[in-house]
Amino acid sequence: MKKILIQVVLLVIVVVLGYFVFESIMEPVRFDKERRARQKVVVEKLKDIRSSQLIFRRVNGSYANDFDTLVKFIKVAEIPVVKMIPDPEDTTFTRTINDTVGYIKVADTIFANKKYTIDQLSLIPYSEGEKFEMSADTIERGGVEVFVFEAKAPFTAFMKGMDEQTMRNIIAKSEDLEKYPGLKVGSLTEPSTDGNWE
Repeated sequence: MKKILIQVVLLVIVVVLGYFVFESIMEPVRFDKERRARQKVVVEKLKDIRSSQLIFRRVNGSYANDFDTLVKFIKVAEIPVVKMIPDPEDTTFTRTINDTVGYIKVADTIFANKKYTIDQLSLIPYSEGEKFEMSADTIERGGVEVFVFEAKAPFTAFMKGMDEQTMRNIIAKSEDLEKYPGLKVGSLTEPSTDGNWE
């Protein structure tokens, strides 16, 4: 009887230890899967911000410095629908005639199939209401004034509720590499509209 009891206790210990080993392996895997899923959603929103800013600049000559200005613009702005036809007098078929056939609302092009409204553009997903940091400025490059903008979301905002220690490790790694600890699009120091995930 004593031998059976010892075997049962040992079996329980083996099962418990096996569970802890399994969990120690799976915890970082689950964290990484959740982090990637969240980053994908944040990146899509940053791409929408970039598209909105590029249209804003095309119409106004510079980027919007804040979300209020950008959202108001998106709600009312229209972009032309252009039909391009070959120039009938051009025998080389290299010239075209552009004919504006109508206008379409910016909101209908960028936000047609989104899971959020235009008014929620500034909100970082998974952050419980935190907003993207966004600003615009001008810098000088080669004697020319260049318009720039930047929108960013720190890891601490969209990874809220995830394992704190793992998040701190990711932030420390980014800072060691002198990179922004989060996701961002554009730059206030370089004439770039790229995202740091690209």
